Amino acid sequence: MSLTRRQVAVAALGAVPVAFAATGTAQAAPRRTRTLYIAGDSTAAQKYSDAAPETGWGMALPFFLRQDLAVANHAVNGRSSKSFVDEGRLDVILGAIRPGDFLLIQFGHNDEKTADPARFTEPWTTYQDYLRLYIDGARARGARPVLATSVERRKFDASGNAVPTHGDYPAAMRALATAEGVALLDIQALSLALWQKLGVEETKRYFNWTATEQDNTHFNPPGAIAVARLVAGELLHRRVLAPRDVRRLDAEIPESWITWPSSATA
Repeated sequence: MSLTRRQVAVAALGAVPVAFAATGTAQAAPRRTRTLYIAGDSTAAQKYSDAAPETGWGMALPFFLRQDLAVANHAVNGRSSKSFVDEGRLDVILGAIRPGDFLLIQFGHNDEKTADPARFTEPWTTYQDYLRLYIDGARARGARPVLATSVERRKFDASGNAVPTHGDYPAAMRALATAEGVALLDIQALSLALWQKLGVEETKRYFNWTATEQDNTHFNPPGAIAVARLVAGELLHRRVLAPRDVRRLDAEIPESWITWPSSATA
């Protein structure tokens, strides 16, 4: 289905670059030369006050990027590579993206939902076909596409080993990145290693565990900051960004820098 007028307006609002001062406080953005767009699902998406403390890693990514590189976070809860396209959300990005910009693409969590034809894709066929739409669309506009494998859920076996949950989707994305010559951020592998290092109990501090909810998919502020740090580090490591484009990769980021705007503005 296509986007409603309100959805387009929300997407446009989400595309307005936001700059962060050294204190993490949002300020009016100066004139931008480049923008990093995020197309993805709830693990990356902007969250609002009614969802706090749930936090998407895209909310923390600006803390690790220089102020002359804006982040336009178009990730939306519940979307797959297919439904994001079918709802017209990729069209919104492609209508705004410019030469020299970046399109960071992370899908997989909802592509796995076999019982939902609106979202399901098959890893080695339709998933790759939809991802090519993002790649080709960005390149046609002089922007650089970047693929990111899905961040891992919190799941451990009886022996305390972190367990992968995304089936063939990460492998299919890796293969596509190689075939298409696209930079790949292997966030699935990096996050799995991080959860393994932290262990069963410590990882609860990174996911949206509250008094009423035990959520092993979505993050709280520490988790979002940790994953955003992985993303920024990979953007540098894969030479998508230069050293001058990143900051604070080894610095502590205060949780208080995360803020959730009122849902009334969404």
